[in-house]
Parts: sequence; C-alpha cells; structure tokens
Amino acid sequence: MRLDRFLIVIVLSCFHLNIEAQEGYELGVRTGVVNYFGDLNTDYNFSNAGFTFGILARRNINERISFTGAIDYARISASDANSNNYFQRTRNLSFKSNVFDFNATMEFNFFPYFHGSDEHYYTPYLFGGLAFVKFNPKAELNGESYALRSMGTEGQQNGQEYALYSGAFVYGMGFKWDINRDWSINVSVSGRNLFTDYIDDVSTEYPDFFSLSARRGNIAVELSDRSLNPDFARSTMQRGNGKNNDVLYFFNIGIMRYIGEIECPTISKSIY
Repeated sequence: MRLDRFLIVIVLSCFHLNIEAQEGYELGVRTGVVNYFGDLNTDYNFSNAGFTFGILARRNINERISFTGAIDYARISASDANSNNYFQRTRNLSFKSNVFDFNATMEFNFFPYFHGSDEHYYTPYLFGGLAFVKFNPKAELNGESYALRSMGTEGQQNGQEYALYSGAFVYGMGFKWDINRDWSINVSVSGRNLFTDYIDDVSTEYPDFFSLSARRGNIAVELSDRSLNPDFARSTMQRGNGKNNDVLYFFNIGIMRYIGEIECPTISKSIY
C-alpha cells in the first residue's frame, strides 16, 4: 500500500474513538519550503525548493482528534538543466508557478494532548484530507515571461487547454508541543498528490509544430520545443509522462494560538 493511502487509512480508522475531550480552537501561521516532483523533476532533486507561507485554523474535538483548515501560498519551479537524465537535459524545459493551496484535514494525535497540561503537552500526529490547488505555470524566453497554458505547448486546441486548478489528496505527519497554555509550535511534513499532470505544463507528446504555429504563433512553438539539439523534438514524440500526476511536498514550521471554546453570544441564549 502506498504511503499516502496508508496514512489516510490510519487517520480515518481512528475517527470512531470516543475519548474525553479538551475542545477548543486554535489559530496560527506557518512557513517553510515546498518541493515539486513531476516530469521536470523525476529524480527527486531538492535543489529547487521554494518558499511557502500559510494561515490555518484548528478545531480540537478531543485530545486525540482535530480538524484543520488552511490556506497556503507556495512558489515552485523546476528545470531540466538540473536533471541527471540525458533526455531531460536535452529536452531543456523549465517552469515556475505561484500556487495557492486550500486544504482541509483531520488529525490524529498519537498521545493525549492538552493545552496547559504538565504531562500531555506534546505529541506526534498523522493527518489526511483534501486540497484545492490553483496554479499557473510560466517560462522565460528571451528575457520575457510567458504563461504556458495559453500557448498550447502540447497541441491543445483553442478552448481545450488544461485547467489551472486541481484537487489533491493531502497526507502527512507532524509534531506539536506547547510553549505554554496559549501558544504551541507545530512542525509537519505533508504531500499533495494532485489530480493533474499539468502543474508543470508537461505531460504527453510534442505537437504538430506547423499546426501550432498557425494557431498560436512562433512563440508557442519555441516554448513547446526548447531542446538543445535542433533535431531532437518531433511531432508525436514523447514530451512527458502522462501516467503519473504531479506531487508537491511541504515542510512547515508554525506557531498556533489556543483560544479555547468560543462562547455563544449572550443575545442568542434563552432567558427562560
């Protein structure tokens, strides 16, 4: 069983636990690095790690289970020039993209976890859930930056370009511990298995270059084929591997503020 599926199964299997609760809410921020793995980074090269920053809110159901929602911004990039593979270095593609990641996860604490406790103030945890990811791959050509989707670099017809958003499975593990009753530090490693293979604009075959030039112009052809060898790329030749979707991995460290239970407004309470 793949690691991401295993972690999600473990988290979901713990949902039925009925444990006395320390309910409450937490708000926080986190920052770290993000790595992209896909057609332009097949050998898990970490040299192009990008920056990420996010805000999150957590609802503690009890000392074992909590739900978290977050919005993360990330900056990703990759280049064939950094590959150890001859085909990829000759292909010479690259991209960069801003990514906005809206995610919701359920967390399972391995140890009982109570804010303000002298004994139960830290725990490792697993989490799993879903994300909605927005992206827009771009590349530079002759000093200018171009949005690649609008270029149809793999022969997409006008109006049939890939979407600039995708769902994703979220999975990961982390460690949380209290500085004091109100503040805690969280460290986590998490993955996003995207439902798309186009976060890098690379997936299938080289297009018919004459047709692409007629529909999108010569710039589109140059962005589609940036190979170092003028005889390298041919129409219908493999440009990417469409069998595997792209993946993002985040390493984050964050600080959370515990605010306890949110009281109902007095006006909403019955006077009887």
